[in-house]
Amino acid sequence: MLNLIGRRRCLSAELNSSNVLLFIDSSAIMQWHRSMTTSKRVQDRSKKKRVHDLEIVTEKHKILSKVLLIFEVLKQEPQQIISIRELDDYRRQLNLPKPHKISAFLRKSPKLFELYKDDRGILWCGLTKEAEDLVREEEAIIEQHSDKAAELVTRMLMMSVDKRLALDKIVHFRRDLGLPMDFRNHWVRRFPDHFRVVQPFKPYDESEYLELANWKSSWAMTELERKALGVMHGPDDHVPGPLSLSFPMKFPPDYRQVLSRYKGKIEDFQKREYLSPYADASELKAGTLEFNKRAVAVMHELLSFTVGKRLVTDYLTHFRKEFVMPQKLMRLLLKHFGIFYVSERGKRFHVYINSAYEGSELIEKHPLIVWREKVLSFVGYRKKKETMDTLTDLQEYEDDMFESESEDENVQVENNKLTMGSLEGDFLENESEMEIDEVCSAYRE
Repeated sequence: MLNLIGRRRCLSAELNSSNVLLFIDSSAIMQWHRSMTTSKRVQDRSKKKRVHDLEIVTEKHKILSKVLLIFEVLKQEPQQIISIRELDDYRRQLNLPKPHKISAFLRKSPKLFELYKDDRGILWCGLTKEAEDLVREEEAIIEQHSDKAAELVTRMLMMSVDKRLALDKIVHFRRDLGLPMDFRNHWVRRFPDHFRVVQPFKPYDESEYLELANWKSSWAMTELERKALGVMHGPDDHVPGPLSLSFPMKFPPDYRQVLSRYKGKIEDFQKREYLSPYADASELKAGTLEFNKRAVAVMHELLSFTVGKRLVTDYLTHFRKEFVMPQKLMRLLLKHFGIFYVSERGKRFHVYINSAYEGSELIEKHPLIVWREKVLSFVGYRKKKETMDTLTDLQEYEDDMFESESEDENVQVENNKLTMGSLEGDFLENESEMEIDEVCSAYRE
């Protein structure tokens, strides 16, 4: 605390001088529609119809993301301290609507954040010694894995139609790919052999894009191919083309009846040949089985790049055009429930690779995931209960963090309007949009 007070006084002196395959049972849908009211929360309707373990991961992510954002805000301050009044400007990014108190959140984590009130009664926040050590540790991990991160960004460019992506869009993947805070201003210029920053549409558009500098054939091999062959990279003369690799699938135990009923269609899908995400897809016709299966491959590849094998679904939909993916991307994710799991908790939906998890734990943990788990272990100070292993624990904890009943994260049906046609008999052919609430209706209790 003395350290924080000293920094605060120094700053004050300076101041004075001068951001499954899922199959819907039609009867289940009709039964659900009869009992549904649009005023209910999606979360409340589907509480018993979730993959519990991955919902725990989502809840932990919601808490952790707030902490990491505050870390980043403080890192940008000259003395790594900020007034609570100034921190209030980040409410939207923190997903913390009024009347929740930011100071209440900070006080619940005394091992990470120090609070100090100056002579004028203004409350300030800074990092504890433990938090400063954690910040330095993260920076070291990111730097250590920077070359791999550059490879992943390059592969994203290689998958794109024009071999070019807007920096405004890539920045959404920053934390998920393990990129540093200076990604946009400095990091992207460290790898001129891989990519370059361009402004192709000046003077009409001043936006910056990241453009592929050199095609690397050995990198044009999917993560699935690499695992199947047991290699880190492909050969230097590798040419991406048609693939026949099956996608790893993992279903909840209560899906036995669904698997039995649709076993043949699942097998047909897995056997169907598809085009590599790195191959030219310009000749594929939107809406065809081949087009959609390639889209599944693209989504699987992008999720495989992330440290948590998880993304906010908005981040995927931002790239529909660039990666030649269908407009109704959410429906495709929901249909292939054995490959992906969509968590609808909160204002934003999250999508996971099912097979990457064993329960609520990642099977292969990137060092950044290990670091984030360490950060989460410092969050909160509960003498009665030291661990938060269940969904109820996490929900109660998050409510307690803000001295208010709950976060305002209602997802109203009218805000996610999607039309639903019967999926019976048109397993992949029908591309009508589907609401996530309707997917929940097919979950087996």
